[in-house]
Parts: sequence; C-alpha cells; structure tokens
Amino acid sequence: MRKEFRIRLVALLSLLVISVSVFADNDKPISFNELPMAAQQIINNNFKGKKIALTTVETGLLDKGYDVVFADGAKLEFDKKGHWTNIDCGKSPVPAALIPAKIASYVKDTYSGQSIIKIDKDNKEYEIELSNGLEITFNKNFKVVEIDN
Repeated sequence: MRKEFRIRLVALLSLLVISVSVFADNDKPISFNELPMAAQQIINNNFKGKKIALTTVETGLLDKGYDVVFADGAKLEFDKKGHWTNIDCGKSPVPAALIPAKIASYVKDTYSGQSIIKIDKDNKEYEIELSNGLEITFNKNFKVVEIDN
C-alpha cells in the first residue's frame, strides 16, 4: 500500500514539474494595443516617437508579464497590471519622469554628470545602472544598500 502511494506521488510530482516547464517562458507576440493601458501610457508619455520592434506577453503558470523592445535596442518590462519592472535604455538615459525623485536626487548629488541608463524594481528594492557602469541598489525606502562596479 505504501509503495503504491509513493509511486503515485512521484508520478504526480513528475507531471507537475513537466507542466510548469511547459508553461514557463511562453512568449507570444502581441500588438501594442494589447498591452495594459498603464503600459501604453508610459510608452506614449516617455518614449514618444521611438519605433517599437516587438511587443510580447509572457504567460507563466502563476503570473503574466509584458516586454517591449524598441528598434534602437531599448527594452521595457511590465507586470500584469502594466507597471514597469525594468527599463533598459542601452546607452541612453532613462526618462526622468520614470525615476523616483529620491534616486534621481542621490545620483545628481553623488555622481554629478552621470545618467541612469537602466532601472529595475521589485517589491523590496530598486537597482540602477549609471552611464559609467556603476550599479547601485536602493531598498524600498530609497537608502543605498549596495554599490557594485
């Protein structure tokens, strides 16, 4: 009886692992109009005139996200509600309106002449990359917690 239970449990777990791997990294091209309205507004207000090369939706087992790649190589990532999670502008500065004021102030005061070319955020922290390659991590209260070359 126990052996049969173990076999069924292993089989069930195997099916679960296979199901997760099938649904993971499921990118599908979509049109700009299929992005959440919040994402469309961010692009229209801050990246006006930039040509979009590709817009995709990534549907995972438990979550959904959107990616927008511009012809110049810049890339934006959004969560399921259309809030940005990653902005990578290559060598160009991230639009000032998308940078939290405390981070912008810190960079202006501490690294004068440098611009933020990449910014990531999650529930716990923000990570930025400056034009000189320096990476700075801030906690959710905008205090510096790490600086990396």
